[in-house]
Amino acid sequence: MTYLLALDQGTSSTRSIVFDRFGRIVGLAQREFTQHYPQPGWVEHDPMEIWHTQRDTLHEALNRAGIGAQDISAIGITNQRETTVVWDRRSGEPIYPAIVWQDRRAEPSCAQLRERGLEATILQRTGLRIDAYFSATKLQWILDHVPGARARAQAGELLFGTIDSWLIWQLTGGQRHLTDVSNAARTMLMDVHRNAWDAELLDQLDIPARMMPTILPSSADFGATSPELLGRAVPICGVAGDQQSALFGQACFRPGMVKNTYGTGCFMLMHTGNQFQTSTNGLVTTSAAQTDQQPAYALEGSVFVGGAVVQWLRDGLRAFVRSSDIEALAGSVPDSGGVMFVPAFTGLGAPWWDPDARGTITGLTRGSTMAHIARAALESIAYQSAALLQAMSRDAQAAGAHELRTLRVDGGACVNDLLMQFQADLLGIPVQRPTMVETTALGAAFLAGLQAGVYADLQELESLWRIERQFDPAMPRDQAAEALARWDQAVRQACTR
Repeated sequence: MTYLLALDQGTSSTRSIVFDRFGRIVGLAQREFTQHYPQPGWVEHDPMEIWHTQRDTLHEALNRAGIGAQDISAIGITNQRETTVVWDRRSGEPIYPAIVWQDRRAEPSCAQLRERGLEATILQRTGLRIDAYFSATKLQWILDHVPGARARAQAGELLFGTIDSWLIWQLTGGQRHLTDVSNAARTMLMDVHRNAWDAELLDQLDIPARMMPTILPSSADFGATSPELLGRAVPICGVAGDQQSALFGQACFRPGMVKNTYGTGCFMLMHTGNQFQTSTNGLVTTSAAQTDQQPAYALEGSVFVGGAVVQWLRDGLRAFVRSSDIEALAGSVPDSGGVMFVPAFTGLGAPWWDPDARGTITGLTRGSTMAHIARAALESIAYQSAALLQAMSRDAQAAGAHELRTLRVDGGACVNDLLMQFQADLLGIPVQRPTMVETTALGAAFLAGLQAGVYADLQELESLWRIERQFDPAMPRDQAAEALARWDQAVRQACTR
């Protein structure tokens, strides 16, 4: 039997999963790690803790699968995107904590870039809006605020990487400084038309080019683990940022195919093939996972607070003990009773892009209960995702593409049947949940398996994708339209722009 090892380094936990060649899990290990909030709006991780949890879960997963390194054909890596690490080339020690994708400290630098008139240039070359979400201004902040960092970077002493690059460096014993196109596309520094770092943008942000990792396709030779790590060198053959990896794991290989991941946030991607399409509806263009040198693209929309609203109800309001309890509580009432919950705890992402928006609960009456609030919170995840799909549909129509006919879903919250049915009702199209919902890790395994020769081609991978359940819309379209209109009104009340 052939096995593939996926390293899934997320925002709040690190996992390692062993898959067989049919995409079935045979071993899994997971560890949470510390979240640091040194100031309001700041979010940091310890890069060494990330590496140690990844190393430890790697060994645990192999032990639970009952196999050794000799049974692994290849390793695939998928990771939280945009999170920024800078480390010493010689010692391998980070010079500052990892600045996490959620961190907003670099917003003043983004404002300066906008004032300098760079928005159109950055959008056209990188596909991204100027935002502190992306890596470029996080890296700039580190170089500006760590004493001596910029001089050391210019002297070639420091390296930059997103989490994939950091893990590759550690896994290979400091032999490889690499990234893949899907992660590089999230830095706001890569020209997505050429799959290369943009010299002008690096110059505009005063970032030395010699800090940057080499960019490879997502399915490629990323080196091999140092022999002492596992007892033998195991090739690293696949790397992709978590959302592009999930798109690949969902077998969304053709233009017009859409997936939505329901996690801490929600991330919806539509494959657009080799067509670079700039959104006119508040989405960003990003590089999809690529199996060769040919550029491939996706439109993406990000919901900053998805499943995190459930955690807030659990921990902040103590509405229930376990996150899974929300389905029963929300299901105890037939609807939200007119309550609308806009969970803009950290502003609103696509398609609104309002960093100053704040969360609101509207429509409360004397008859409102915690069950109505819980239902409104759950429905807010579907409403935000519906807004993304509507934006994608408008962009697809403008490009003369096919109408979006189905939505493939994954992530922790997609197991909630009430949420998935409401999502289908709002969208008016079937929502398909696969048998394997760990599609982020699966995508990394598939990418590694392609490079290692475990799989012949994309058609073979398509044949492995299976539906566990399809949710068909049951709500009348006029009723869904009324609900979406009420949501739009609630969002306007939360927005500052």
